[in-house]
Amino acid sequence: MMRNKILITGASSGLGEEMARRFAAQGRDLALCARRGARLEALRDELRSAHPRVTVAIRELDVTDHEAVVRVFGELRDELGGLDRVIVNAGLGKGSRIGTGRADANLATARTNFVGALSQCEAALQIFRKQNFGHLVLVSSISADRGLPGPKAAYSASKAGVSALGEALTAELVKSPIAVTTLLPGYIATEMSGKAGDSDSMTASLDEGVTAMVDAIDKESRRVALPGTKWKAIDVALRFLPHAWTSRFV
Repeated sequence: MMRNKILITGASSGLGEEMARRFAAQGRDLALCARRGARLEALRDELRSAHPRVTVAIRELDVTDHEAVVRVFGELRDELGGLDRVIVNAGLGKGSRIGTGRADANLATARTNFVGALSQCEAALQIFRKQNFGHLVLVSSISADRGLPGPKAAYSASKAGVSALGEALTAELVKSPIAVTTLLPGYIATEMSGKAGDSDSMTASLDEGVTAMVDAIDKESRRVALPGTKWKAIDVALRFLPHAWTSRFV
């Protein structure tokens, strides 16, 4: 099924921004949300210039504000004349060692990555249940497979929550007209990852990473670690092998 009306959160940079470019190039209409309004406006202008027939609607949105999430998703649905797909992508990567006085960073990451994702799922599924179709995509992380130490602890815990939420919704909706996909990206070079321009052999380029994500999304796969077979193997190892064998990955 072709999903032609797509909402993406966290669309002002990184994975969300590049996914928007890919879907616009395919002629899909887009609803883009992020906290940084100026960057959203610049992206909207870029996409409209490159693809004049594509509708691009934008809204500033803090996904930790549940009432705002519900309102904005409804407004964008009305502006596009419906929503076929919602990509829950907004996230934070900051954090600090727990108990070292930077609880603010860890709590912000947890609120955005998990509570914010839950708010987005509530708003998206309210729309999808009413129209009796839709595709919900949750962007988790390979770090969801294993609790990461130090400053990544809150991040990995928040992404584990996103993965569990995706698993639960997949099981609930498997026989319904609503599809659910959970993506677990490995290391992809983005501003948030701090790996833009990194030549580390474990780090995929933004182009490679987003190509794999868009492909998995359009196939409506249920759960995918990506990009490539390398991250599929790491996903299996982190979930099923003893910690002593996999400690070098974390």
